[in-house]
Amino acid sequence: MYLNCHTYHSLRYGTLSIEELVQQAQELQVSTLALTDINTVTGIYDFYKLCLDKGIKPVVGVEVRSEDELYYITLAKSQSGIAEINRLLTAHNCENSPLPGFNPDFSQVYVVYPLENVPEKLLEHEFIGIRPEQLNLVFNSLWKRLIHKMVALAPVTVRTQRDHNLHRILRAVDHNTLISKLTEADFCKPDEVLKPVSEIRDAYRNYPQILANTEKILEDCHFSFDFSTPKNKKHFTATQAEDEELLRTLAYDGLKKRYPENDSAARLRVEKELKVINKLDFCGYFLITWDIVQYSNKMGFMHVGRGSGANSIVSYCLGITDICPIELDLYFERFLNLNRNSPPDFDIDWSWQNRDAILQYIFDKYGRDHVAFCGTNVEFKYRSIFREIGKVFGLPKDELDVLTTKPMAEHEENSVVRLVHKYGKLLEKFPNQRSMHSCGILISEEPITNFTALEMPPKGFPIVQFDMHVAEDIGFEKFDILSQRGLGSIKDAVDLIRQNRGISVDIKDTALSKDEAAANEFLSRGKTIGCFYIESPAMRGLLRRLKCGDYKTLVAASSIIRPGVAQSGMMREYIFRHNNPTQFEYFHDVFREQLGETYGIMVYQEDVIKIALYYGGLSAADGDILRRAMSGKGRSLAALQKLKDDFFISCSKLGHPEQLSKEVYRQIESFAGYSFCKAHSASYAVESYQSLYLKVYYPVEFMVSVINNQGGFYRTEVYVHEARMSGGIIHNPCVNKSLFETTVYGKDIYLGLMHIEKMESRIARHIPEQRGKAGEYKSLEDFIKRIPVGIETLQILIFIGAFRFTGKQKNELLIEARLIMSTYKPECRMESLLEEPPKKYSLPELERNTFEDAFDEIEILGFPVTCSPFDLLQTKFRGRIMANDLLKYHKKQVKMLAYLISRKHVPTKRGTMFFGTWIDAAGEYFDTAHFPDNLQKYPFQGGGCYLLLGQVEVDFHFPTITVLKMAKMPFIPDPRYALDKEKAYEVHRKINEDVSMTWRQPYPQESEIGLPRIKWYKQHHFGV
Repeated sequence: MYLNCHTYHSLRYGTLSIEELVQQAQELQVSTLALTDINTVTGIYDFYKLCLDKGIKPVVGVEVRSEDELYYITLAKSQSGIAEINRLLTAHNCENSPLPGFNPDFSQVYVVYPLENVPEKLLEHEFIGIRPEQLNLVFNSLWKRLIHKMVALAPVTVRTQRDHNLHRILRAVDHNTLISKLTEADFCKPDEVLKPVSEIRDAYRNYPQILANTEKILEDCHFSFDFSTPKNKKHFTATQAEDEELLRTLAYDGLKKRYPENDSAARLRVEKELKVINKLDFCGYFLITWDIVQYSNKMGFMHVGRGSGANSIVSYCLGITDICPIELDLYFERFLNLNRNSPPDFDIDWSWQNRDAILQYIFDKYGRDHVAFCGTNVEFKYRSIFREIGKVFGLPKDELDVLTTKPMAEHEENSVVRLVHKYGKLLEKFPNQRSMHSCGILISEEPITNFTALEMPPKGFPIVQFDMHVAEDIGFEKFDILSQRGLGSIKDAVDLIRQNRGISVDIKDTALSKDEAAANEFLSRGKTIGCFYIESPAMRGLLRRLKCGDYKTLVAASSIIRPGVAQSGMMREYIFRHNNPTQFEYFHDVFREQLGETYGIMVYQEDVIKIALYYGGLSAADGDILRRAMSGKGRSLAALQKLKDDFFISCSKLGHPEQLSKEVYRQIESFAGYSFCKAHSASYAVESYQSLYLKVYYPVEFMVSVINNQGGFYRTEVYVHEARMSGGIIHNPCVNKSLFETTVYGKDIYLGLMHIEKMESRIARHIPEQRGKAGEYKSLEDFIKRIPVGIETLQILIFIGAFRFTGKQKNELLIEARLIMSTYKPECRMESLLEEPPKKYSLPELERNTFEDAFDEIEILGFPVTCSPFDLLQTKFRGRIMANDLLKYHKKQVKMLAYLISRKHVPTKRGTMFFGTWIDAAGEYFDTAHFPDNLQKYPFQGGGCYLLLGQVEVDFHFPTITVLKMAKMPFIPDPRYALDKEKAYEVHRKINEDVSMTWRQPYPQESEIGLPRIKWYKQHHFGV
């Protein structure tokens, strides 16, 4: 009897989860249930599985609406019926085709019109839905003749009055209006609940034909789905046999390039992998990935194949990855094995500049009917919920700001706020809108609309209406096409080196970018600012603590920095064991045998699986559950709980000490969702080394490339500072030297016009383009004639010194600009055939304060260029100790003057603490720790220079200052406003700092873990 049920996938309308809807139907002994969410099929696959699990026949369809107007309800007679519905919605979403109000072109779909929208002609498969309260209208002669075309319509949207209130709030959010301004047409009726079947039958007891029609429709609808068969494009060539032959040929061709001719281990591994790949029908998947990489290589793009795919020697031979799995003892089974019950995927990174070209190739090559991005449900988030609901209840902006910035405990106690809290909690985890998965691409064998409707988000590539979990459930293996800025920095640096020095660097040559002596020295000292993944303060500190001086240690460091290892306290233990390899014993012999390379510590996802199998005695299937949990892909808490129970039962049977088993499982648990597989770490380490090699040998070009790729962890100012420290001579933007991006001539670095904050990107690009066409600008007047620029932009260019080639003072240029601009209008400029010489003006020379330019730079660029921030201080004091001396001052107090680079917020039981990163007057970096009680007395006060008093703590070669006192030091007043005391300190607020937030607990110290460094069984058996 239920033709029209909504869940919360009817965005900002439905209030029930799929689980709640199906559970309620089971409790009411409903035998057949139809899911018809509004304009979406997002939930149909989860609904189908849940219904079968509960013994309910599932019927699926869509409620079609245009804006808020209900056109009709569609119910698929079969799977091909869903495809028809999907195509209708896709044409509307992606091609802007209007949704037909009547008689849509269906052959395998029933259509049910509401009484308010009945067409003049009803087709054979079309019916009229009559609500119980509309039955009295059937007596009307107009409708009585159509009773044979009527069905019972009892929509389901809510469960309770509270749900109905929530529904009204959702409608108000969707309409961006006050809840009091909604009309009855804007929301559903309060009785749209799942009623007992007997109640529905009773309502229609006088109209048996309506009941019979309804039952017939539900009987005729048969949606079934095979979840076990792959849905991806099956073959790269025409057949499986041809795919197998081509993959074998390519793998052996690559084997010759990657390995010596007599490398029997590599040959055996290739053969072993090819057999598994073929048996699991994965040849096409490998070949499609290879094809995408081939296109990338042809275009000259850089890519990094990472993730578990780098465990495969076949992917290494095909050039998909650059990690030798034999060198690092990576096992293929982590990526693909005969026991694995879920498909793997390749993760491939491109530069953010090239990714769209790769995507365009995939869509063009495999056809838009067969390619789409995974979708993702963006949920209502804690802070946005309170803002949205507060707006619905009419709260003013200042109260909304309080709701979204302060903890709930600090919110005002009144009736409206209580309502905001009440309904805000109900909305948590509700989907709010659909968006594009950041990287997951599906390439299907059948038209993709056989499975889903498509939507077109603003980025311009279509998305499916379900997420990656559902995609995997129904048989899709996604291709992860990712982007990052690190690859852009590497590629641009190589191009700049060729252009600036005439040197061609083959950055893919691993002899250059792995275990190179000078790079290792930089690595061990944490001199890695600008280098992919290894530039953050935490990572640089780890590198110094490890004295990381080789590729394999960097691979481990890339993983132990992850919260999974760090949060368990095992990062601290790894550092100790790495520095003191003779001062510990392995927890158990299994740890020595399986994890000898990492001192018996679980560092990678593979290590966790090894310990679960060899120490815990779990099965390979349980190992796969663990893998999924660690990848953040597992959705079954029940499966994880069973695994935990099995682990302890098995450990007990194997005679392991209970205390040790508890500790081992504690470490295992910490990995869930926060760890890398070894191949992934190795891929990152290669890219880190590539960038580090360029930084060591070509620092100026490399730092310019980092600046142009908009950096990474830090703001532009830090990378400009690093370029200066690397030997670059920094120049302000110049209309005759600068490009849109920053550029370099020898060692002279000209900041790009893109860094001028208030300048239109269009103008910033046009200036060098016009210079390229017609030559350098000869004067200010020549520039004004050629560039359609307004007086405000012109003034900004003058203030930043972009016309310093004229040799004129800024004040003279400003007067000249106004005189010329009174003649030339931006919209009327034309190039003239005969150039008149520029008019000469004689103006008095004005004295300028030395630091006026610096304050112009802070205002326009956000940081000073012509001097250091330390030069702008009122004090001449520069600190008693410099950063390079800190190792000598362990446990001693030091007084330092420093410029704030970044600080990281970390919550603790005692309150918020911060970790700071600074540079001293010599430009060298150092780090500080600020504890909550100290911060109350000596808080951070924004960007700038501070006087610091603290105690040095040297932790495994890495010094940190625990700050005892801190005071922000005043800069000189802005000399440009010598007569205006208020404005004299206004621009100082533009001095920046980088602030990062984390809500994790601080990583535990050695004393908090209580981890003995003797064998646990000794302690257990002998009380040692």
